[in-house]
Amino acid sequence: MLEASNNSELPPIPTKRYFTIGEVSELCDVKPHVLRYWEQEFPALKPVKRRGNRRYYQRQDVILIRQIRSLLYEQGYTIGGARLKLESAESKADSTQSQQIVRQLRAELEALLQELKHLDG
Repeated sequence: MLEASNNSELPPIPTKRYFTIGEVSELCDVKPHVLRYWEQEFPALKPVKRRGNRRYYQRQDVILIRQIRSLLYEQGYTIGGARLKLESAESKADSTQSQQIVRQLRAELEALLQELKHLDG
């Protein structure tokens, strides 16, 4: 969803576990008050809150914010349209992940069945 051309304008995401709202603001070129607003509008965006209600974002949050930024600022989506786009992308990803899990389980069960046949024979 986030195109490489859009991503090249933003700085690379450092390999850290948590980011403050100020760091995310710089990494995503979005003001902190906008990030707080997006938390209300996009249910998938839930940074960890610690002492004094301080927000700590994880890498996947930063990636999601960049996707939201791209949808709103570069692709021209409304907040509602961006929310729907992200939800449909999530459900497709969930579906694909479920299919992969089913295929893996089936392969494991078939291998187990072959072992059992081998032991019987």
